[in-house]
Amino acid sequence: MAGEETAGARWRRRVWTLPLVAGLAAATLALLPLLLAAALAADLARRDRFVLVRLVAFAAVYGMAELAGLAASLAVWLARALGAGPARFLDWSFRLQCVWARMLLGAMLRLFSLRLVVEGGELAAGGPLLVFPRHASLADVLLPAVLVADRQRLRLRWVLKKELLVDPCLDVVGRRLPNVFVDRGAERGEREISAVEALGRGLGVRDGVLIYPEGTRFTAAGQKRAFERLAAASRPERLERLCALRHLMPPRSGGPLALLAAARGADVLVVGHVGLEGLAKLRDLLSGALVGRTLRVRFWRHAAASVPRESEPALSWLDERWLELDAWVDGALRTPEAVR
Repeated sequence: MAGEETAGARWRRRVWTLPLVAGLAAATLALLPLLLAAALAADLARRDRFVLVRLVAFAAVYGMAELAGLAASLAVWLARALGAGPARFLDWSFRLQCVWARMLLGAMLRLFSLRLVVEGGELAAGGPLLVFPRHASLADVLLPAVLVADRQRLRLRWVLKKELLVDPCLDVVGRRLPNVFVDRGAERGEREISAVEALGRGLGVRDGVLIYPEGTRFTAAGQKRAFERLAAASRPERLERLCALRHLMPPRSGGPLALLAAARGADVLVVGHVGLEGLAKLRDLLSGALVGRTLRVRFWRHAAASVPRESEPALSWLDERWLELDAWVDGALRTPEAVR
């Protein structure tokens, strides 16, 4: 499941994204010695922590992951065409997605000298499960992909924004899986929420659905706009409840509530993390802010029976969880090892 995009629209996108990304990846790998030498010279001149060398090396790993992922996706498709059953095809596609994420997260940790500390990782074991993570950076998508889907062998169904389909591996493999790539335009809201709701149906003990309740990465300006929308929607009680948030966006109601209603037998896993703040743009990476950080991840699991499913009680419950998560983030950021 991947929304209602037509085959024509899909291939009009792929006709430029596949050759562009594959070409850039191949060029990066072919020119890697020269790129590394130039980056090293620039880093020595800037006297920083070899940030450009690290970024060039990560770009090379990303390129390899894309090329290897596309080659593997072709092999899986050929196996299906030659007689592999649909269940095996689906399982291989899930595993390919996990390997791709593990490769990128492992490279990020090593190349940027990051320390990963996980608390409560065992709580992610076993479904059915709804996963509600914090969203602070593009890179944080790798954390549940590895810590939940890969390590716990949980077949996560993802709710992601459609803009991510410019990544060929997410496009080709992600659309084979029961994922939804949503159009966040308001005029398409009901259709998108229906597609998200469908993901929550029929979950088994190996299945889960991941959605970012905030809908987008946190920024102070974005949070202000979100509070203004709450005020305009005449929800003063919710605005008063959530005005204490310091590090998170107010959770949106549509997708999360649709999943809670559709997957009444699923536990809810809240995922908090710190260490990826302030990395929204390329200049943030060029500053070297990421190097040497500690990434702290914490899980909270709530049993299905303890989670309200009707709209208003469920929304109040979600808001309370987000206030608790915000308090944990605030405390974690105040610890000496939170950033370095």
